[in-house]
Amino acid sequence: MLGTVQGVTEFLPISSSAHLILVRGFLEWQIEERLSLAFDIACHVGTLIALLAYFRHEVISLVVAGYRFIVLFPRRDPDHRLFHFIVIGTLPIAIVGILLGDLITGKLRTPLIAAISLAVGAVVMLVAERIGKFARSDEDLTWKYALGLGVAQATALIPGVSRSGAILTVAMLMGFQREQAARLAFLLGIPAIFGAGVMGVVDLVEQGLPSAILLVFGVGVFSSAVVGYLVIWGFLRFVSSFSLNSFALYRLGLAALVLLSSLGR
Repeated sequence: MLGTVQGVTEFLPISSSAHLILVRGFLEWQIEERLSLAFDIACHVGTLIALLAYFRHEVISLVVAGYRFIVLFPRRDPDHRLFHFIVIGTLPIAIVGILLGDLITGKLRTPLIAAISLAVGAVVMLVAERIGKFARSDEDLTWKYALGLGVAQATALIPGVSRSGAILTVAMLMGFQREQAARLAFLLGIPAIFGAGVMGVVDLVEQGLPSAILLVFGVGVFSSAVVGYLVIWGFLRFVSSFSLNSFALYRLGLAALVLLSSLGR
């Protein structure tokens, strides 16, 4: 169940971290915090596999462009520019993750924080839908746009913000087409998810993971990968024809339910 939730919500602009927290809270699953966070990271690895599989041709081109840049110093071309974009766009989340990672994973993983972030993100998304020009494509990328989208991605470390949602919204505010914005959000997420996965694996190796639950982790990785691949395929087609208003309204409704539930307690 959690792997499926991760696979759906990682690529839709509704926050995977918020949904994983809320599902556990709703079902009253009492899970050790260390194992809970480790399982979330494992499911992120599954969605990374989905990204690499879906964008395999772009990933290969970016790896070649990176090699050429580092070793051969080639002429500038579209792959070279996109490689630069991803490097610059990854810096903010890497810095914030290193400096504030413990605070974010320890103090902010609560239903209340997730609900507030969902609501704020929904309002900004609705604004972007109304004032966005939707005229730019990835050919218009500059280092300033890359840095701005990287900062947006860094805010998604807060549960409820949504990594894809933050990048999509800011990209639309910058004037990018929805489909181009979604593609940029997915490609920019590859190194971020990869880095989080590596750090999570290192932490698990240091602390040790009970062998009895390795199969459970494997199921989570598999389900999030399969579902994530299908969601990427469907979402890219959806945003080519429809706005993000439905996702914004869903976020507002979910946030309201969580806040009402908190008040009821």
